[in-house]
Amino acid sequence: MEFLEGLGLIGLFIGTFLAATIFPFSSDALYLAVLAATGNPVGCLVYGTLGNWLGSVVTFWMGWIGRWEWIEKWFHVKPETLQRQKEKIDRFGVWLALICWVPFIGDVIAIALGFYKTPPGRTCLLLFIGKLLRFLVWNLVYGLF
Repeated sequence: MEFLEGLGLIGLFIGTFLAATIFPFSSDALYLAVLAATGNPVGCLVYGTLGNWLGSVVTFWMGWIGRWEWIEKWFHVKPETLQRQKEKIDRFGVWLALICWVPFIGDVIAIALGFYKTPPGRTCLLLFIGKLLRFLVWNLVYGLF
């Protein structure tokens, strides 16, 4: 992560993108490190949000191309389990995209939103809003906005 931090805003973009896909590390820690190093709250907000959002969009589309048969065969998940998960996604729908920034579960939610075929336009918009608000809060907490 130090390497990405050393790249400044470009490193922030790359790191937040990767953190929103299947790479397990904290985009928050990277964001705060680059924010402290650069003192550039607007640049960090733009690059961090865009990177993290695009990573979530990729994760969403990875879910979209997934097939129930693959999940059942390769991960030995029962059809009943998939149906229960689908019912939860159907219940809350695209609104779940607002919490895709939450560590550990956010990527799972993003892939599930794609897998269960929530409307792409609204899902991607809410993914963006959630990511933007999360980084905006970090700027406000540190008094840099």
